[in-house]
Amino acid sequence: MHFGVGRRMLDWLQKLVAGKTSEVGRADTSDLEQLSKALGVPIYNESLFHQALKHRSLLRGIPESHTESNERLEYLGDAILGFVVAEHLYLQYPGHDEGFLTRLRAKLVNGTALAERAREIGLGSFILVSDSLTEEQKDSDSILSDAFEAIIGAIFLDHGTEAVRAFVRRAVLLEVDLDQLASRKDNHKSGLLEFVQARSQNQPEYVVISESGPSHDKRFIVAVMIEGEEMGRAEDKSKKRAEQKAAKLAFDHMRESEQ
Repeated sequence: MHFGVGRRMLDWLQKLVAGKTSEVGRADTSDLEQLSKALGVPIYNESLFHQALKHRSLLRGIPESHTESNERLEYLGDAILGFVVAEHLYLQYPGHDEGFLTRLRAKLVNGTALAERAREIGLGSFILVSDSLTEEQKDSDSILSDAFEAIIGAIFLDHGTEAVRAFVRRAVLLEVDLDQLASRKDNHKSGLLEFVQARSQNQPEYVVISESGPSHDKRFIVAVMIEGEEMGRAEDKSKKRAEQKAAKLAFDHMRESEQ
């Protein structure tokens, strides 16, 4: 009887391990061929791109998962992206100061902007994530932007500096009007603050209404209060971005009310 229980336990453990192994998975060769076309870059070291596509949600409970997911490549890609964009802006705007260049770079490489670039090349269809994630989570800015940076890291290791510089220029820098982007004001909190202060009102207060989700996919709902009245509410994975979205809603609403 004890032997039977032990055998059933062993069978269960084998199935569990097999299940985790199959869950981790790998992108098919045909998928990588399609990815290569989407990126406009040949893929030589397939293992690099397999890893670049592997989100950490696929590896929960697996020892050393941080070395198997795309997080290390994301770290490398983030640094390379920052360098290439900084170099391009430095040469593109010789008469502008450090502050201008820093602000413009931030607009180009923030999570929302990179997720947009990822969607433009259809990167989401190649990313490997756990089936436990919802479709909304799979298409989140965080997962897409992280994978985009990981792909940049993979291209660098597979091809070198010139190839990754060409990819970043093609996929990031040439996709936007830099002059228009530079002139766009994105700090809605500052705009709202100036607006209410000009009308002798108290400064806005930002209140976290709720915080939910696992650590890798947090969701924040933030409301902006002015004179005790809620003027805008927004949701985002980042509390700061949720505040900015709420501020924009409040700012637009108050300006429309005045008009």
